[in-house]
Amino acid sequence: MLGGDRSDSPPNTAKYTELEGETMTQHSTGLRSLMSPGRYVQGRGALTELGTHVARHGERPLLVADNQVRELTEEPIRTSFEAAGLPVLFETFGGVPSRVESERIAARLRDHGADVVVGVGGGAPIDTAKAAGDDLGVPRISVPTVASTDAPTSALSVVYTEAGAFESYRFYDRNPDVVVLDTELVAKAPTHFLIAGVGDALATWIEARAVSRGDGTTMIGDRATRAGTALAKLSWDILWESALPAVRAVEHNLVTPAVEAVAEANTLLSGLGFESGGLAAAHAIHDGLTAVPHTHALAHGQKVNIGSIAQLVLEGAPSSEIEEFIRFTARVGLPTTLTEAGLGDATEDVLRTVAEAATAPSETIHNLPFAVTVTDVVDALGAVEVLGQQARDEAGLPRAQAPISHG
Repeated sequence: MLGGDRSDSPPNTAKYTELEGETMTQHSTGLRSLMSPGRYVQGRGALTELGTHVARHGERPLLVADNQVRELTEEPIRTSFEAAGLPVLFETFGGVPSRVESERIAARLRDHGADVVVGVGGGAPIDTAKAAGDDLGVPRISVPTVASTDAPTSALSVVYTEAGAFESYRFYDRNPDVVVLDTELVAKAPTHFLIAGVGDALATWIEARAVSRGDGTTMIGDRATRAGTALAKLSWDILWESALPAVRAVEHNLVTPAVEAVAEANTLLSGLGFESGGLAAAHAIHDGLTAVPHTHALAHGQKVNIGSIAQLVLEGAPSSEIEEFIRFTARVGLPTTLTEAGLGDATEDVLRTVAEAATAPSETIHNLPFAVTVTDVVDALGAVEVLGQQARDEAGLPRAQAPISHG
């Protein structure tokens, strides 16, 4: 089988329900760290309390959001801010979380004398707001309107080029001061956002587990704490239990316990788990996929899911585990083949471009407990297509079509 078995494979359970103590290098005396936002608030109607939380950190906030998100959120934000005695000032997000855009937002903060920045929307405006706030040294508040990534809680931003390709990670000395997630907004958002968040969050345990088994480090260069690794595992467990009913609920704009659970797993637990547990191949391969135009229609979490399958292949995980992961994520609505990612007809040169970017010296793929070459990644990507189609066939799922869009 293309999945194969390695002598260091995980226990033979598709859901990775155990983390054996001897696989974790907790005997190391190296520094370990756990990072988290100052406060996390989640629930139906949480947006109506935003003014109270912002007022604890500043008197002249600047809100960063695109026009669609502003239209969706301005009324409750305005009511909340007026109750807290705060002015309401929006700046329109330009669309790409690039260095140029964060510098522009920083200039607007300076022009308005803002003493706190509030990123509202998805991961892109929130990452940009964090970068601009860091430039000026003002508090940063995240207000995700979707549960599509774990960016709202993290002390880093993903920086893209103007063309939409991954450029670098930008790290900060602290996480956002407050994260406010209104699950009514999550339930009313298009379902593909929640699905993408599931893809991003499922990778958290796959990667943290790999880091814990070797000499890898977290996003700030320290070793993982047991807490960080355990939170990554908790995110995974919640998603296997609740992702499918949560997706069904959001299809009907319903806030249910499953939606609350998945929103927390996608946003808080995944954020804590990846930052304090470490990243490995799944996100590095995501970064590689952004280097080619074929995948630009996909959301972050959709590309990450391709990376998760490729990492399992690279690890030599038992075929049964890879197949069950593919079947589960396909049922959730995530891409599980290169075809769905727009790479079904890609030449080897295109895949090599992806692999070269994924294995760049600074990439997190080197947190795996074994060396990985460009050719290894090219072959793993090829295996994703074969295994993805095979698992779909055996489960009676429709054949993959090209490509899945995030819109």
